[in-house]
Amino acid sequence: MDSILLFDDPAIRGSLLPFAFTRPVADFRVGILKISEKWEKITGKSISYLTQDYLQKKFPRAKGKAMAVNAAWLPDAESWGLIENLKEDQALFFGKILLASYIGETEKNLDAVKEKKTIQLEKSPSLLLKTWNIFQFNGEEIRKDFALITKGRKSEPITDPYTKVYSAENIFIEKGATIRAAILNAENGPIYIGKNTEIQEGSIIRGPFALCDHSTINMGAKLRGDTTVGPHCKVGGEVSNSVIFGYSNKGHEGFLGNSVIGEWCNLGADTNTSNLKNNYAPVKLWDYTKGGFANTGLQFCGLMMGDHSKCGINTMFNTGTVIGVGANIFGDGFPRNFIASFAWGGASGFSTFQFSKFEETAKAVMGRRGLELTAEELEILQTIFELSKNYRIWEKSS
Repeated sequence: MDSILLFDDPAIRGSLLPFAFTRPVADFRVGILKISEKWEKITGKSISYLTQDYLQKKFPRAKGKAMAVNAAWLPDAESWGLIENLKEDQALFFGKILLASYIGETEKNLDAVKEKKTIQLEKSPSLLLKTWNIFQFNGEEIRKDFALITKGRKSEPITDPYTKVYSAENIFIEKGATIRAAILNAENGPIYIGKNTEIQEGSIIRGPFALCDHSTINMGAKLRGDTTVGPHCKVGGEVSNSVIFGYSNKGHEGFLGNSVIGEWCNLGADTNTSNLKNNYAPVKLWDYTKGGFANTGLQFCGLMMGDHSKCGINTMFNTGTVIGVGANIFGDGFPRNFIASFAWGGASGFSTFQFSKFEETAKAVMGRRGLELTAEELEILQTIFELSKNYRIWEKSS
């Protein structure tokens, strides 16, 4: 077996929108690493993807026979041992959820597992079944990834005399990181500081926490536990139990809690998210598979923001708000709890963010990071624009 093929389970993928609009499930970041990176490090095998047709070009599938593994499965040290000895006529399940099976080079799906011998996994695996699982599982995933990444390695030293550290043995710093007059408290969980990162003066960070490569924590920021800041981000203000996938900014004051932010997002100054209802009732969240709101069973749940979405200064988001891809939110008051992809507006109403205008913005934003919006990525976004038309109800009424 040369490679692992991480497949999007059609029974799960819809519940992971809007983040699964722009990437395979294996490309989600939970903890320090993406799911694909976890499998790659644990197995030592090359990774490829079996995903939606419109995503497959950007996330290619390797040639040849492969072990197909459910991309929603967050692996641990035991996971590889459970599947590496599977025979070609066997399929590993947990209940009705397919976890792993061999797939032939010409097979486009895993329908053939119906003919295979079923092996049931008795121990419950860690499965990403809902968007809120991303922040729910994040603290534990940081711990697992921290152990995986740092095993047998030595951290760079903290040389700044004005930085205060608690439980230094739980802190790992990569080369090129700069830390000035910060407080790092790793008593409750590890703190990982990636390559070429910057933690500016007055920042307070509690573990478990991950700051991925080339990201910056701005002056005076307060980063609570179970939080991941992905690569190439700038973050300030107060953040608690949230995951920012990468290439996004929350540079100013304002609270972000129990939330997931995709790539190429920007939260304007003093943007605040509510993560707790005034009556302490369980939070309801938009469910793309149902076309309506569903009870999460969670008391704390904030904002789910898809890739390339932005909000203006002083934006206020209600508890349990879901924003699709490429939306632009601004204005007074609380916008609705579900905002469709490529929406333009706020509490006073929405129109459509015309694709040509969106494209101009996306190119400008990516250009600031020295990156180009590729033809491949543009085609993906155009497909999402078409797929999401049914959610833009104002287009039907106008």
